[in-house]
Amino acid sequence: MVSLLDIIGPVMVGPSSSHTAGACRLGLLARGLVGGTPQSARVELHGSFARTGEGHGTDKAIVGGLMGFRPDDERLRTALDIMEREGLDYTFEKTTLGEDNDVHPNTVRITVTRNERSAVMQGSSLGAGRVLVTDIDGYPVEVTGNLHTIVLVAEDVKGSVARIATLLADAGLNIATLRLSRKQRGGDAFMVIELDEAPGENVRDTIRALSWVRWAFRLDKVGSA
Repeated sequence: MVSLLDIIGPVMVGPSSSHTAGACRLGLLARGLVGGTPQSARVELHGSFARTGEGHGTDKAIVGGLMGFRPDDERLRTALDIMEREGLDYTFEKTTLGEDNDVHPNTVRITVTRNERSAVMQGSSLGAGRVLVTDIDGYPVEVTGNLHTIVLVAEDVKGSVARIATLLADAGLNIATLRLSRKQRGGDAFMVIELDEAPGENVRDTIRALSWVRWAFRLDKVGSA
């Protein structure tokens, strides 16, 4: 089904939904990995993002997202100036993240650090403001940002899914989707849990406190489901 969004694009500050709205949402998701505006960020641009991103405002859009601006926020136009005034240490590099057939041309890898917490995220802007995060801290994921999301890595122990589902239910949260993957039995299990409601940081912290959870992140909704 083709939606109205696919036809006319998202509400945004121009000029390009791929290079601006999508890039901003990728910045917003990376920001969520460290729980707020990163103090430092390394932004590696691939493909079309690297070749034409500066002219299309990709750098401003990603920086704006990292600072919490939404795609329709007029501050995106001056995001680089705001970044400098705030004393944030953000650097941009052009790179190659893989073969053209394997990596979307509008792809970025963002390394963010805040209060000694750091994370690495790779994602792509697919057009019409849609995004897909494919890697977090070296683990393959599929995060669209269309729903509130919890991502976590845990030991592959019996009852882990039921335990986390119970914690979310006790917090009044409804699971929309849950995807579980693992490389081998008894190894690390990776979960991506999309929720209808926004989980509080206390929910994330409760999950993190489980002895068999290695790490967990809470990502706010940045798109439209």
